[in-house]
Amino acid sequence: MTTAAPIVQPGSFLTLHYRLAGPDGEDLVNTFIEKPATLSIGSGELSPGMEARLIGLSEGTRTTLSLDEGEAFGQRNPDLLQRVAMKLMRELGDPDETWSVGDVVQFPTPDGQGGFAGVLLELDPEGQWALFDFNHPLAGQRVTLEVQIIGVL
Repeated sequence: MTTAAPIVQPGSFLTLHYRLAGPDGEDLVNTFIEKPATLSIGSGELSPGMEARLIGLSEGTRTTLSLDEGEAFGQRNPDLLQRVAMKLMRELGDPDETWSVGDVVQFPTPDGQGGFAGVLLELDPEGQWALFDFNHPLAGQRVTLEVQIIGVL
């Protein structure tokens, strides 16, 4: 009697290779050329949209998934375009730091235990504020996820 290959479920621990490519087809992550990744479904190591696509796949599966615009990292949210006072920027970081449009700037979470990043879109010519985009860089974009499920626990 043969047993069926284990199936990926919420809470499963996985060993897998994966390649994530952006809308231009360029690799953003590719573990096929390195050692495989180990992660737990539901732990936030992959986006919820990508994890949802892994649920139901069996150990040994190798497949390429096309995730629709916004499926992997959500839709772009205009509320995540925010002005930050330059005074606050200087308090949170090096007071002598200079920034340029396109810079990715790290900010601490309010509890100081983590961080998040924003892309600088615009600097106030009078030096009072900076406009940041706190959306994930791939929000609202189509991505390709190639996976090879090596092990499921």
